[in-house]
Amino acid sequence: MKLYTYWRSTTSYRVRIALNLKGIGHEAIPVDLLAGAQRAPEYAALNPGQGVPTLVLDDGTVLTQSMAILDWLEEAFPAPLLLPEDPLARARVRAAALTIATDIHPVNNLRVIGKLKAMGHDQNETTAWMNEWMTRGFAAFARLIRPDTEYCFGDAPGLADLCLVPQLYNAHRWGCDLAPFGRLTEIEARCLALPAFASAHPEAQSDAT
Repeated sequence: MKLYTYWRSTTSYRVRIALNLKGIGHEAIPVDLLAGAQRAPEYAALNPGQGVPTLVLDDGTVLTQSMAILDWLEEAFPAPLLLPEDPLARARVRAAALTIATDIHPVNNLRVIGKLKAMGHDQNETTAWMNEWMTRGFAAFARLIRPDTEYCFGDAPGLADLCLVPQLYNAHRWGCDLAPFGRLTEIEARCLALPAFASAHPEAQSDAT
């Protein structure tokens, strides 16, 4: 498999973790978002959304959108499970994961911040914008996960943890106040102690600058 990725992309980070946890070999192909490589005709033909990640399977099948990729990985490579087997429990895990994937990330990604700057907002204002949505999202996420487990929903990391850890990377980067979210940072520390998370970390990628 080939994973088109960018080192600081939280969506790529999610997929890198999942591939590592499931022991799936893949070739990482960097896409320099800051240089606009995602808009190059060849890449745009591969991923019409002009984003990352893009996963190309061994038979040439192309998958886009991180949450769809994660769903496919869970179905095609079920061990270890990222979602519980019980339907209600699965829905609860997905709700927490989507709180980050659909409530925080879309309003904070590179293209949105670029548009805000083009509209005249400076770096301080765009940073405040990102931290506002992260704070709101983390507050909701913290209420959705279980209060008594090693990870978000159990004794092993799952889909919610895969979304949480990359978003916390952004939170640290932009100086978000995480003092109210001690349980989340404790989970983050447990996750980052695992090789699958550590090797997926942005600073460990070949295109890190």
